[in-house]
Amino acid sequence: MTSTSADRRISKVVILGGGAAGWMTASALAKSFGPRLRIELLESDEIGTIGVGEATIPTIHWFNQLVGLDEAEFLRATMASYKLGIEFVDWTRPGGRYIHPFGYYGITLPGVSFFPRWLKARREGRAAELARYSMAGELARAGRVAFPVDDQKSILSTLGYAYHFDAGLYGRHLRTIAEANGAVRHEGKLAQVERDPESGFVTALTTERGERFDGDLFIDCSGFRALLIEGALGAGFEDWSHWLPCDRAVAVPCEKVDGITPFTRSTARAAGWQWRIPLQHRTGNGYVYSSNYISDVDAARVLLENLDGVALADPRIIRFKAGRRRKCWDRNVVAIGLSTGFLEPLESTSLHLIQSGIAKLLSLFPDRDCDPGLAAQFNRLFAADMDNIKDFIILHYHAAPEKKDPLWEYCRHMPIPENLSQRIEDFRRSGRLMLGTDDLFKETSWVAVLHGQGIEAGSYHPLTDTLDSDLNAAQLAQIEQVIARSVPTLPLHEDALKAMLAGGAARR
Repeated sequence: MTSTSADRRISKVVILGGGAAGWMTASALAKSFGPRLRIELLESDEIGTIGVGEATIPTIHWFNQLVGLDEAEFLRATMASYKLGIEFVDWTRPGGRYIHPFGYYGITLPGVSFFPRWLKARREGRAAELARYSMAGELARAGRVAFPVDDQKSILSTLGYAYHFDAGLYGRHLRTIAEANGAVRHEGKLAQVERDPESGFVTALTTERGERFDGDLFIDCSGFRALLIEGALGAGFEDWSHWLPCDRAVAVPCEKVDGITPFTRSTARAAGWQWRIPLQHRTGNGYVYSSNYISDVDAARVLLENLDGVALADPRIIRFKAGRRRKCWDRNVVAIGLSTGFLEPLESTSLHLIQSGIAKLLSLFPDRDCDPGLAAQFNRLFAADMDNIKDFIILHYHAAPEKKDPLWEYCRHMPIPENLSQRIEDFRRSGRLMLGTDDLFKETSWVAVLHGQGIEAGSYHPLTDTLDSDLNAAQLAQIEQVIARSVPTLPLHEDALKAMLAGGAARR
């Protein structure tokens, strides 16, 4: 490396805001760059964090491994539990339930993938319900837990898993890692943003106490306020509330009940949906709703009436608007977390979007000039990630056939994004999904929700007709039987947690 190129390297990053977004970013940068990069984080104890992102999806493993988390230590520090999927209750009809499982359905079979094989057998009247072929889903229903293995001959190779945890405790745990790797925290509230008059780059942040923090790159983790990316740079906001009309949530923790379920539960309500997230020490609850269809007072009442334990705090109202920044990287400011926009946590993607931004930043990490081409690529990729998640969430609302409340009537009849409309029609017509390689949610996820919400596949891949019907049915029956026999032999969720907390070997 020449001295000229070395002089162009970023030497100091300033992160505005703590919480999960700030400390995830600080820990990832500190772990990746080591002492070569100076990292300073400015946050104020007087400013609260949203702290409702307690459920994750399996992509969390990438981040935990990146920063070197020990699984047992992480479980203890964050009061975490395991998660094998999401149960949707009352979304299609009163009493109706289905699970969006992690991992995938069936097993890998030669020639033709599992789902068209199942469609063929089902049309011939020779297949069980789709849910019976998901190891993760059947374990979740039984309150049991197992973990993926590399042996493709084992049904356990089909599993995926994630976690529920206290997002505030997660941020604190990551802070210890970030600080151990050289990141420095400063207490203070932002008062002024200094900018270069020619380039428009941010040059320094000044606090209310007059402390000044200069830097080469600034990360905006200031939450909904988006003090840098929007407040200073005016990146703009794309409003998605016409597709996702819920604009508020009321949240409250309650006492833990016996038996920690290894899944998140989402229950449809008249004006939105209620989450239930079980942790080791308590259960997180919230009602995501549209203020056009229910008042804050009534939403809090509905939530409190539907807890399965005694409330541990007063209900807290959170206001938001669905959508994203038009630019999440502008000049030398990169937004991470809620400063990029908001998608309700129906599919537990809040923390994923934080680590998605971090992964893209690491991949496209700039020099001091912050090449606009890198920013443009970041914005394209991150926008695509949010767009795909947005479509997947809209699907749940749009495909709710028997719900007659005004919110659900609106969602069922509203025009939906063209890509989503095409994807639904492709599935109805051919039983196939045209997914991109970068889509977060793969075939199992889309099939689980489309099928669970009552959207039927009209056909299946023609290659499936080359299969012998008897052999295909026998193979499906064998998969179902292996799952049915295996599930009762595996540990209950709380036993698996106790074993890990007692010092069980971490999984990689």
